[in-house]
Order: sequence, then C-alpha cells, then structure tokens
Amino acid sequence: MLPAVMGESAGGGHAAMLAIAARDRKEFNLAAQILIYPMLDDRTGSSRSVPPHIGTFIWHRRSNQFGWSSLLGRAAGGSTVVYGSVPARVSDLSRLPPAFIGTGSIDLFVEEDIEYANRLLTAGVPVELRVVPGAYHGFDGIAPDAALTRQFRAAQLAALRRAFD
Repeated sequence: MLPAVMGESAGGGHAAMLAIAARDRKEFNLAAQILIYPMLDDRTGSSRSVPPHIGTFIWHRRSNQFGWSSLLGRAAGGSTVVYGSVPARVSDLSRLPPAFIGTGSIDLFVEEDIEYANRLLTAGVPVELRVVPGAYHGFDGIAPDAALTRQFRAAQLAALRRAFD
C-alpha cells in the first residue's frame, strides 16, 4: 500500500512540499495528498494583495508574512525562493499524486488554494477541491460539531479511502 501525506495550514503546505520532493527524488510514490487549508504561496498578503474580506479572522496577512519569512529565512514575497520551499512557485506540478484540497471561502489561503488546484488539474493531476462557504482558517477546530465541519471532515476521509482502495 502506498503512503499518503496530509496536513493542515502550514502542515498542508509541508505535505505539498513533501509530495513534490517525493516525485522529484523518485524514491517512492504517494497514493494521495490531503491538503487542508494549505499554506502554499509566500506571496499571499506580501507581494500579492487579498480582498479586504478575506483572511481577517484567525490567520491574516501579517501572520502569513511572519510564518513564511520564518520558514524562508528572508522576507516573504521576494523575487526568488529555494526550489521546493514554496509549492505555488514550483512550475511543474505534473506526476504528483491525486489531491484533496479543502479551504474556507474567507480563509486567507482560498485564492492560492484554488489556483493551486487549477494548476494541478492543468498538469493532469486528479483534484477534489472543497471550498466551504463562509468558513475561515481553522474553522473545523473551532466548531468541531458544526454540520459544515462534519461534512468537511467526511469529504477528507472519503478522499483518503479512495486513495487506499
């Protein structure tokens, strides 16, 4: 059975980085990448602005700049980054494992997550994209019993089941 990678927020970005590294190194294949409101692009909120209603709750532009700058060791949104450190900046997304990408419609990462899903699709990678209406970053941890959270988690589990069938 092939392994899968999964992560939330920065962990979702790291899971995407690991999927890219596994493909590039050709050491093993992955069954899936399950990316939950993944942090994929250091330019979001730094060199790329976001609409004023996006990313105002829990994780915002300043948090994102700090997180990416800490990871990269330099200011987020710069002209170059080390290959593989920012999934959205990797030009070739072909031959990656099938992806489930889930995010909220007012999450700071919604635009970058949708764009990454589209790029994966264009590269021939099967993708399930789930955008939860009115959901903010980490909504499922704050409202674990909400109907939207239960549906969101059920979709994640279904994606994992498909990967291991």
